[in-house]
Amino acid sequence: MSDVKNVSITVLLPSGMLPLDLMAAAHRIAEKYSLRIYLSNAQNLRLIDVPEDVADTIKTELKALGCELKGPGKFPIPKVCIGQGHCNLGLIDTGKLSNKILEKFSSRPHTKAKFKIAVAACPLSCSDTKTSDIGIVATREGFEVYAGGKGGPFPKVGHRIERNCDEERVLEIITELVEFHHQKTEKKQRMNKLLGDTEFPFSEV
Repeated sequence: MSDVKNVSITVLLPSGMLPLDLMAAAHRIAEKYSLRIYLSNAQNLRLIDVPEDVADTIKTELKALGCELKGPGKFPIPKVCIGQGHCNLGLIDTGKLSNKILEKFSSRPHTKAKFKIAVAACPLSCSDTKTSDIGIVATREGFEVYAGGKGGPFPKVGHRIERNCDEERVLEIITELVEFHHQKTEKKQRMNKLLGDTEFPFSEV
């Protein structure tokens, strides 16, 4: 029996988009090493059953394609629905807003784990905005912002903390929430546990 341990390699896919060159590379790598590919609902591509002794080789090849790999301390990629132009209910381009969020925050030196952001192009909230740490929902009057939602066996709907705001205000709110989360947590923790803090910067509306 082989003593080589199997691991997984996760490639982050902003807006859930899978570039064709990455698709081709993932297929070739999976065939070469007899791997399986999992496209997760967290908007990433995961190579699974990777022999540990070839993991670094595969990571180097993926990074050469410009891929960003999952790792500790990285700002979370927003989970988005397909958005305007691909859904007849979509009010905004969710990929564009997701990219703006990443451009603003991806250079942060460290973001604590268990922190999730979601963006929905309409109030149906197909991207689980109301059960995410920060949820952004497009409406015909502007954006609604939710904080403190969580999934799991005991789900909680987040508090709506802003309504009818513009994109600039959305980014300001995310900044305040990210900094508050960072200041108030020593390790990984969901935003939901901070809603009762007397210094929480927003009220429910």
